[in-house]
Amino acid sequence: MNFLAPELMLQLTMLVPVLAIAGILLTGRSENVREAVSIIASLIVLALVIGLYQNFTAGVPVAVSWFEIMPGLSLSFRLEAMGMIFALVAGVLWLVTIFYAIGYMRSHHEQNQTRFYACFALAIGSVFGVAFASNLFTLFIFYEVLTLSTYPLVTHAGTPEAKKGGRTYLGILLGTSIAFFLFAILGTYFVAGTLEFTEGGVFPAGTSTAIGGALLVLFVFGVGKAAIMPFHRWLPAAMVAPTPVSALLHAVAVVKAGVFTLLKVGTFIFGLDFLNTLPTTDALLYLAGASVVIASLIAMRQDNLKKRLAYSTVSQLSYITAGMLLATEAGITGGAMHIAMHAFGKITLFFCAGAILVTLHKTNVSQLRGVGWQMPFTMIAFLIGTLSIIGLPPTGGAWSKWFLLSGALEADQVVIMGVLMLSSLLNIAYLLPIPVLAFFPPADGAARPAIKEAPLPSLLALSFTALMCLVLFVFPQPLYELAASITN
Repeated sequence: MNFLAPELMLQLTMLVPVLAIAGILLTGRSENVREAVSIIASLIVLALVIGLYQNFTAGVPVAVSWFEIMPGLSLSFRLEAMGMIFALVAGVLWLVTIFYAIGYMRSHHEQNQTRFYACFALAIGSVFGVAFASNLFTLFIFYEVLTLSTYPLVTHAGTPEAKKGGRTYLGILLGTSIAFFLFAILGTYFVAGTLEFTEGGVFPAGTSTAIGGALLVLFVFGVGKAAIMPFHRWLPAAMVAPTPVSALLHAVAVVKAGVFTLLKVGTFIFGLDFLNTLPTTDALLYLAGASVVIASLIAMRQDNLKKRLAYSTVSQLSYITAGMLLATEAGITGGAMHIAMHAFGKITLFFCAGAILVTLHKTNVSQLRGVGWQMPFTMIAFLIGTLSIIGLPPTGGAWSKWFLLSGALEADQVVIMGVLMLSSLLNIAYLLPIPVLAFFPPADGAARPAIKEAPLPSLLALSFTALMCLVLFVFPQPLYELAASITN
């Protein structure tokens, strides 16, 4: 893709998924052709993202403006380190999730698969709009498109339970955006006169810390996709969706768009220096810490595997929110790295949960004793994903948690250090017994059953993401360099 101008490459990352929708709808009656369209589009997007990464590391500035609404307010895009991390994660995991979905959706005989793949493509296109947005106005537009495009995915089954989950999903995400996020953006524009993401922040010297503190509260509660308590209920409610959608929500698109937005706002709208002076920063930081612990305690009580993983995600997202609110370079670095580390760890766990469902038709943790003998590759992958979520070597999650702990130490936040360490213990308590018990003898004393793994596309996808958890421990340097350059 290096023969293309980088500005064109940036725009194509958003446009190719949209163009793929037409191909998916036109070929919907032939599942092989329809899925080939999705795979080809995801391969093209991945190549574009890799090309943009090469341009970024070479120091090539890339910026595009589509049109200006009014002076200082435009729909425009720019390549920078944080957006590059998000784009790389989305580019890699869209392709992997498509392969997983082919095995899952066919084996589970899901209806409306054409609509599923079309909405999936639109959601990914909006993710790149969020990742490359050069100002809050552009980010907000694509943030809302992401909400609307994923609603049909959440309600995919069409059951009363799915529709109820969809109402909760849409109600909380749109409600927080309209009630808080939009007013935070308007307040920022009124005070600062700009919405452009700027190194060091946009607020002029002498801006009232009371006003800044109020705006920070509006942003933290307004970005509902970050799932900070009490605006987290949409996330477990969305577990009625098919597992590939859960993977999309928890690892690739929705939740990552939320915490990415908060990191961008904290770093490039407020700036770390101003963030440190605000009267609400510490209170919100402790709220994030409370979300980490409370969500973990709720996860321990969930027998349904997907719900347990959902509350785990609520907890893990608050790591990244806390990283922003620590207002230190190490905190931002750790938060940015955790976007990638959590993505690969959690998508592995959701892939495994879906593989167990389509193969053994088991959904509850209490049913999983002995399944490791039937699905050894799946449960080994689950173990690797679990270690990454806990933050233990030799998995990538160890690095992001290390930098978050360093950020808490740098900010003299002993309480947050304690929260992060307690969270690791709670993660061990509610996640590690699952793969361990899976390799215990079957509870009824029966002979070990024959191996019966998930469909090959799904098995390859979950094996790849588990392998990436290990690779990111051994080779974290490219990710670290991107994350460290955000504040330098």
